[in-house]
Amino acid sequence: MQAPVTYVVKPRLRQLLKEKGLTQLQLQKISGVPQASISRFDNNTRHEATHLFAISHALGVSIEDLFIVKRL
Repeated sequence: MQAPVTYVVKPRLRQLLKEKGLTQLQLQKISGVPQASISRFDNNTRHEATHLFAISHALGVSIEDLFIVKRL
C-alpha cells in the first residue's frame, strides 16, 4: 500500500495583486469581498468559498490559480 500524498497549499494572492498592479482595497471594490476577508485569505488564516469565486472572477483567474500547491 502506498503512503498518502501530502500537499502544501498556500495563497498566492499577494503575487497576483502585484502582477496586476492592484491593492487589496482595489480588489475589494471590484470583487465585493471585504478587505478584511481579502487580508485573511492573503495571510492564509481563513477563506470562504464564495469569496474565492468572487476574487478569482475579479482577477480573471481560476480558483486554483489563487494558490501555490506543492506535492511533498
